[in-house]
Amino acid sequence: MSEKNTIVVLEGDQTGQDLLEEALRVLSPDVIGFDIEFKHFDLSLENRRQTKNEVVHEAARAMKESGFGLKAATVTPEVQGDVGSPNAILRKEIDGKVIIRSGRRIPGIVPIGGTFAPISVIRMAVGDAYGAKEWREGEGVNEVSYRTESIDRKTCRAVAEYTFRHAKRTRAKVFGGPKYTVSPIYEGMLKEEMDEASKRYPDVAYEPQLIDATYALLLNNHGDPLVIPALNRDGDCLSDMVLQLFGSIAGSESILMSFDDDFNPQTIMAEAPHGTAPALYGKNVANPMAMILASASLLSHFDHPQAPSASRAIYEATIETVKEGIRTADLGGSSTTTQFTDEVIDKIQTKLEVWTSLQM
Repeated sequence: MSEKNTIVVLEGDQTGQDLLEEALRVLSPDVIGFDIEFKHFDLSLENRRQTKNEVVHEAARAMKESGFGLKAATVTPEVQGDVGSPNAILRKEIDGKVIIRSGRRIPGIVPIGGTFAPISVIRMAVGDAYGAKEWREGEGVNEVSYRTESIDRKTCRAVAEYTFRHAKRTRAKVFGGPKYTVSPIYEGMLKEEMDEASKRYPDVAYEPQLIDATYALLLNNHGDPLVIPALNRDGDCLSDMVLQLFGSIAGSESILMSFDDDFNPQTIMAEAPHGTAPALYGKNVANPMAMILASASLLSHFDHPQAPSASRAIYEATIETVKEGIRTADLGGSSTTTQFTDEVIDKIQTKLEVWTSLQM
């Protein structure tokens, strides 16, 4: 991981860009107390079309050099042959292996199913149903659709290893897993790596479950913090459900991570898990919480003496703002986007000033 305090900013579309700008306000040196260099790349749909996706490749190369990226939500055109999603390109270019999304309690918001303890989904970032070759044969009611999917052991090992490291760090239980009973060769590869990782981390609680049982049991989970490893497709669906269990998909950051040979983080890209929300564009009512938390997650990996405190201050200030009733409409409040961010900034500055005075 680079020791430079540089974040590659991947600009996006519609409300996604608006919320990115709110997160950048939080990362101002006047707020966090130290300078960050920002390198901006325009990943809007218009510019991706104009550059034929070359801007996405340029951004990925810059991100590999700096080690950090902060991405706005982008529009993925549905027309075949268009520029597609930049996410697939970014994941491939930086050799991203896992996507981490953590649901956590949002103060004042009643969770669904009595879910209170944090739940993290560690999803493989490549392979599986995404990018699979698809075709059809036959005609009429005899037409058959086919799809070839693949996963590789290196990605499975990265998912399993990071899952147990994250569970150890957060004192959580490793829970869930793939449907290895139905697919012992394909999905069984991830289960094999989970079992091996459990031997390397014997102090981490391990309760493997089939994916369907995982969904069902999550609705009855009330106590233990959980970390759930998953295939790409399973994790995509599961993480959306988990975040919604806590009241809003906008309440958590999404992290894409690549690793060195020892499975230490090498490149980290943070973003919000939600899309561009075109219905909210330009109305100053969207929830910036996820993008703000995404910025905090990047600082937690910075090699700078003030970064850990700044990261903690952003996390705490964001949660406290919600707790005090300053919420956007999706959380039952009436605050605007900028009002929410203004309050978060004020709290961050206060916390850092107090902690400095107390030498904390």
